[in-house]
Amino acid sequence: MPNRSKPSRPRVSPRRVPPPAAPATADRLELMQTFIHIVDAGSLSAAAARMGTTQPTVSRRLQALERSLGLRLLQRSTHAMKLTEDGVRCYERAKELLASWETLEADLRGAGNEPEGTLRVVVPHAFGQELLVGPLTEYLNRHARVSIEWLLHDRAVDFIADGIDCAIHVGEVHDPSVVAIRVAEVPRIAVAAPSVLAGLPVPTHPDELARLPWLSLRTFYRNEISLTHAATGEVQSIVFRPRMSTDSLYAIRSAAVNGLGVCVASAWVIHEEIVRGRLVHLVPHWRAAPLPMYLLYPYARFHPARLRRFVELMRETIPAALAETTKAAGGFE
Repeated sequence: MPNRSKPSRPRVSPRRVPPPAAPATADRLELMQTFIHIVDAGSLSAAAARMGTTQPTVSRRLQALERSLGLRLLQRSTHAMKLTEDGVRCYERAKELLASWETLEADLRGAGNEPEGTLRVVVPHAFGQELLVGPLTEYLNRHARVSIEWLLHDRAVDFIADGIDCAIHVGEVHDPSVVAIRVAEVPRIAVAAPSVLAGLPVPTHPDELARLPWLSLRTFYRNEISLTHAATGEVQSIVFRPRMSTDSLYAIRSAAVNGLGVCVASAWVIHEEIVRGRLVHLVPHWRAAPLPMYLLYPYARFHPARLRRFVELMRETIPAALAETTKAAGGFE
């Protein structure tokens, strides 16, 4: 009998759905830029305001980056936002990658030496409000395509977490992870209001200072300080109990002018008060050890032109600014 069985149908393989295409390189760069803005700004809404877009757009970009990497970068709640461990690593590498990409683009366009973009700089309060505004102005006048976020605080800088490009630091540097360029030394002298002397002659030896009331700038000294004779190199230590201690140069200057006691402070910040006669330079042949001033920035394979030019100009102008104030005050160096 003829074979009447139904002909077998050809096997059809189940249709495979291709995985979603990875974002193009340009898209990935945009997503990473958004992620950096979120971390720097501290929230999605603040990042959206900084970028001139909407919060839902920022949220979608963050989710797209997390899907692309297969990682959770941020832990979010209604009240807080925190980087995950992967998020910390992504933030650090993303900043390096974007900086390198910007440098590459600039070099290929032939504009590698033309500074542009935003530079975020941390500066000590008093220096950033007064002494260094002149060098800052000169830098911005030279480079019209650069803007600067001039951030004033005296605490240690976390370059990665705070998104900082450069810091100007007074005092010794103990962080081996940063480039530290010594640009100047800040002279320091002992001063007091005339009322503190109560009509007595101006002290000429540190021993005479120990009997007077004292103020302390706790960032650099608290209840003891050493003075060195400019000619002989003799060192004399003074121990005291301060009537007031502060971490602000401006506060200690004001307290000294008000007659609360003797203080040792940067010559540049008190020179005008000496010229006006509101403060008296004590033991004029003795001085405290000068404080080193550094430019700090993270190690990287590439640094953008805006940072390179800033460092070059600060190395040139900061010593001149300090020298000008000490000369105006009668030469305390």
